[in-house]
Amino acid sequence: MSKPAATPKSFESALNELEGIVEQLEGSTVSLEQALAQYQRGVGLLKFCQETLDKAEEVVRVLEQGALAPLPNAESRG
Repeated sequence: MSKPAATPKSFESALNELEGIVEQLEGSTVSLEQALAQYQRGVGLLKFCQETLDKAEEVVRVLEQGALAPLPNAESRG
């Protein structure tokens, strides 16, 4: 049984690894078994990236609701 792939350290490292996998798969220099393993790893990385982006989006929503207010326009300053 194969060991589970390591969780990426960051969004950027996951994205870099995913880009490398795409390059390898596009180059067609890997066996079918290697391609399937790379594809599986890519799916996991994509899921990690999507979850990371979803969390960041939620943080932005919270910040917008609590901290951002419309700026007064210049005409009302008098």
